[in-house]
Amino acid sequence: MSKRYLILRSAATETCGVEEFARQLAQRLPGPAETWVLGEGFGRFLARLRAVDGIILNFPVVAWKRKLVWPALTALAARLRRREVLVVLHEWAALDWKRRLVLAPVMALASRIVFSAPEIATEFGHSPLSRVATGDRDVIPIPPNLRAPPQRRASAVSRRLDEERARGRIILAQFGSIYPKKQSKAVLQVAERLIARGHDVFTVFIGSFIKGSDDVEADFRGSVQAAGLSDRVLVTGYIGDEAELFALFEQVDVFCYVFAEGLTSRRASVLAAALFGKAVVVNAPAAADALQHHGLYLKLIETGLIRLVAIDADADSLAEAVLSATTDAPSSIDLTTELDRLWQVAGDVIIRRRDA
Repeated sequence: MSKRYLILRSAATETCGVEEFARQLAQRLPGPAETWVLGEGFGRFLARLRAVDGIILNFPVVAWKRKLVWPALTALAARLRRREVLVVLHEWAALDWKRRLVLAPVMALASRIVFSAPEIATEFGHSPLSRVATGDRDVIPIPPNLRAPPQRRASAVSRRLDEERARGRIILAQFGSIYPKKQSKAVLQVAERLIARGHDVFTVFIGSFIKGSDDVEADFRGSVQAAGLSDRVLVTGYIGDEAELFALFEQVDVFCYVFAEGLTSRRASVLAAALFGKAVVVNAPAAADALQHHGLYLKLIETGLIRLVAIDADADSLAEAVLSATTDAPSSIDLTTELDRLWQVAGDVIIRRRDA
């Protein structure tokens, strides 16, 4: 008989990638699973806990930033009732130390820890907390959160991009939230190099700025102005409607990413862009085996939908790869089959079907 899981989530309407994974996991997990809003009545949670074999907590969830006690309290209640506490950890070293401090009791209480990538497992393994946490650990491939809707919905932004394309401009893009570690400003440098070579480029950032202690938006817009790209750059802001989002994707020629640590399998924005059938230029992983657990990434690289450049590639090398991608059509893949296969692998690890 399959184990029954309660997957914790928030009540947010604008969700981060980690929470989207949690919500989709409830639908995709082999065996019975349902969601529960963290902090929504502790008594009712305890009553629901009696009907399940374990709970699943994903971290970090942006909407839980102020719920300092609830994750640990929930995990403790589950352990006291001899229920499994499975933590799916999507980030560790990149988290602010205060967030790691809040997570510490949850990690210590976890009966199993599943990591979103080998790099996260290594980061956690090097932390002092690792010595008191369970040794029952694994790594899963994280599937993309987005699936192309059957129809597209035009918007003012998609019409703007259509106008820029009609002018003969290359539409260079980056999808996902804008924050310092994503190095979005490196894409501006690529645009500069292309323009210097005589190519007409318009750059769109499909996403919003992460709010935090850093003045991310002002710094970014200052860089745009300093580069003389004010009339060639557009930031869309958060787009929650998938039909509208994919209408924007249709207007893009090439996506481009530059990560300080190189590509890792947890970069859902890269997956989403590539799965739409657009070429993605990105710097290679730091470790040769970093993507071996993630069959979909390997398939996308094989077909040319994801095009790797050197991890330390400069703006000129990236610009050359972007130009090549505008003329080289990548091979197509059976998206439904590949996504179903990836969710199956992730679900099997979580419920341990592979051990059966």
